[in-house]
Amino acid sequence: MSLIRGVDELAYRDEQWILSTSSVLAAVGVPVFDTYPSVYVSSATLRAQTHCGDIGRCCVNISGRDSHLCNMESGSCEAAAGAPYIQRAKKVRGGHAEGKAATDKPGESRMKRLFGFEKEDLSSWHRFVCLLNRPTDPASLGIFRCLFGMLMAMDITQERGLSHLDYKYLDGAPVCRFPLFNFLEPLPMDWMYFVYLVMFLGAVGIMLGCFYRLSCLMFISTYWYIFFLDKTAWNNHSYLYGLIGFQLTLMDANRYWSVDGLRNPKKRNAHVPLWNYTLLRTQIFIVYFIAGVKKLDADWVEGYSMKYLAHHWLFDPFKVILPVELVSLIVVHGGGLMLDLTAGYLLFFDATRPVAVFFVSYFHCMNSQLFSIGMFSYTMLATSPLFCYADWPRRFFGSFPEFLQPVLPLVTPSPCPSSSCIYPSPPSSSSEQQAASTHPKPSTPHLRHKMAAIFTIVYIIEQFFLPYSHFITQGYNNWTNGLYGYSWDMMVHSRSHQHVKITYKDGVTGEVGYLNPGVFTQSRRWKDHGDMLKQYATCLSRNLPRFNITDPQIYFDIWVSINDRFQQRIFDPRVDIVKADWSPFRPNPWLMPLLVDLSPWRTKFEEIEGTLDNQTEVVFIADFPGLHLENYVSEDLGNTSVQVLQGEVKVEIVEEKMNYTLAPGDKMQLPAGAYHKVYTVSEASSCYMYIYVNTTEAALQKNFTMLLELQEKVRNGTETEPLPPELQPLITGLEDEGSAVNATDPVVRLFLKRQKRLEEKKKRREAPIHERFNRFVTKKYYMIRRGFLMTGIAMRNLAFGLPPLEQLRREVDYANMKAPEEDANQNEPLKDETGHVEL
Repeated sequence: MSLIRGVDELAYRDEQWILSTSSVLAAVGVPVFDTYPSVYVSSATLRAQTHCGDIGRCCVNISGRDSHLCNMESGSCEAAAGAPYIQRAKKVRGGHAEGKAATDKPGESRMKRLFGFEKEDLSSWHRFVCLLNRPTDPASLGIFRCLFGMLMAMDITQERGLSHLDYKYLDGAPVCRFPLFNFLEPLPMDWMYFVYLVMFLGAVGIMLGCFYRLSCLMFISTYWYIFFLDKTAWNNHSYLYGLIGFQLTLMDANRYWSVDGLRNPKKRNAHVPLWNYTLLRTQIFIVYFIAGVKKLDADWVEGYSMKYLAHHWLFDPFKVILPVELVSLIVVHGGGLMLDLTAGYLLFFDATRPVAVFFVSYFHCMNSQLFSIGMFSYTMLATSPLFCYADWPRRFFGSFPEFLQPVLPLVTPSPCPSSSCIYPSPPSSSSEQQAASTHPKPSTPHLRHKMAAIFTIVYIIEQFFLPYSHFITQGYNNWTNGLYGYSWDMMVHSRSHQHVKITYKDGVTGEVGYLNPGVFTQSRRWKDHGDMLKQYATCLSRNLPRFNITDPQIYFDIWVSINDRFQQRIFDPRVDIVKADWSPFRPNPWLMPLLVDLSPWRTKFEEIEGTLDNQTEVVFIADFPGLHLENYVSEDLGNTSVQVLQGEVKVEIVEEKMNYTLAPGDKMQLPAGAYHKVYTVSEASSCYMYIYVNTTEAALQKNFTMLLELQEKVRNGTETEPLPPELQPLITGLEDEGSAVNATDPVVRLFLKRQKRLEEKKKRREAPIHERFNRFVTKKYYMIRRGFLMTGIAMRNLAFGLPPLEQLRREVDYANMKAPEEDANQNEPLKDETGHVEL
């Protein structure tokens, strides 16, 4: 209902008014400019339309909307569900006039004032078709088309991966891939660059509105191919891009500010049917609303899903008045829930739209800093104006100086008739017939109009149904339902992996061995999805015979914590996944259940963690009866113990061949540098925790603290004793770039490297805005530059064949060139520091 509103949200039905444009613009929330002429509004059955007055400025016709309904007998649509008749504004002397406050006619219904149509418009199929095909201003749709195409062109070089395409597909390498359909394979590398080039040209064509249909087909065909080619890259916003591209293919979004409009006068500034806006508005409403419904999950409401976000610097203003725990619960989780649930509604209504635009803009700007989500935040910002009046670009750009008008979108004249729309019958009164003499001829619904209405209904129903269709595709359900990417459950679930083990067994000799997790693949998402695990195991079974492993059996032991729960197995480690049964339409038989009955332990976790010092870590484990965990305690973890919280376990020290039975509350020390096994022997699930201290890192941090104190004493002159030779580099410190290299003591060398790294990060953090912006632009430039240079090399290879290898190497080296001042390792942790990562 609320999603079928066109340009004509305001209606006035008094006899005759002289209404200034400033009051109209204020009513729709658009900045008021006193350079607009007044508008004459008659009592004819007219609607809000933008057109050009005699003085060349943008005028607005506003009048009542319910004088005439659809004439069912004649089959034509009158003003209630069709297009308005447009009467030019009378010229006002001097271009200014005093404005009066607009008032609603007493008989006008509340539904019309709120939604822009009457319930009678939904009373029959004929009227509904007329409503969805009502002529609407193309301006807002044209601006969105341009912004979307521009953002997609930028996205292709970044998140779609054009700048690192050769690393992504590794042409010729034995790589395990995860397509939606197993028959899908990437093309050879040069042809993949061609696919990306077609997609990029399609996005540019959408932006310019040039050969619009062809550009849309070029974009969506290649986009969905790449999308289906790799499930591990799926996310909600990538799915949304494909949906919007598909919708634009069917729309008339090239009717405003487009190259096609310059080439074809019939398309220039022509009306678009209302369903074009209905689809886009509904799609964005679904993104917000379904995301909010999914956040009604208990984990989100209780503040466990995005618990870590509250520590980000963006939330520092809230931490002035609230503790971090409340910032996480109220601001992050509570605020995110309320915004998603209400944004779609608030954007629709005039009274709440300014508030909604402010909050969703603030929300998406924060997301652009919180997450690496490419162009998603900016795409959502570009969708907000779709909820405004469709002629807002005319009023907005009409305020710019006249010398800029040739390069700006059209402000005048009014939109032209289009065969895509249904126009009403002429008014019955003779006085109004003369005013409407230039109005488009009335039209009746044709097959294309009915098909557009059917498609709109089917598409909207499908989009509401698909996020809850997981009862059909049960094979893709794991602890969370469905493949991540089309359910709009954004950020509802966070995962951490503590232990991943891949075991293979030779089917002929019985030899058992272990594989490095992630071998033959660059992705990590296979750990959480049964369908991807099946594909990965199948790929491993094809590759391992090359290493003299015949008919291999593959077993996975993957431990996952979801939303701060216990670490537990997600898949049965006793099942050979190569031969395991899997179907997209049946539940996965080797998926282990999520131990949701243990969720209340999360409160206890916080209490336990609060009793530990900064150097002590803890991991909470839950296991099923009859299974065991085999673990290795690193030599760096010199103080490791296991304590039982629930159930009964048996701990086996492998080298000692000793078993120890532990009941709830029991605790034992584990030897470092040795394997042990923890068996669950109770009838119910067991729960226990590892408490450990990284003694190596603790000793290193203690030495760093001592060296820092000594360096401060040397600098301020309080250290009177001469330093030994191995500590001499502390005197020159950061000023001498060779100090870290020349230091003989390894601890001193690591300390100086660490100090230099911290100093560089501090300098970057405190850099002025123009320096940060320059660094950002430089980084993006070299990334985009590489993508286009590699594309040019690939196109040359396709056209003329491969050049000599030495020439190809020089060309690739040139494409890989980075900014002169860029440090390739500036964001990496110090590899020499065991277990230590700079934050």
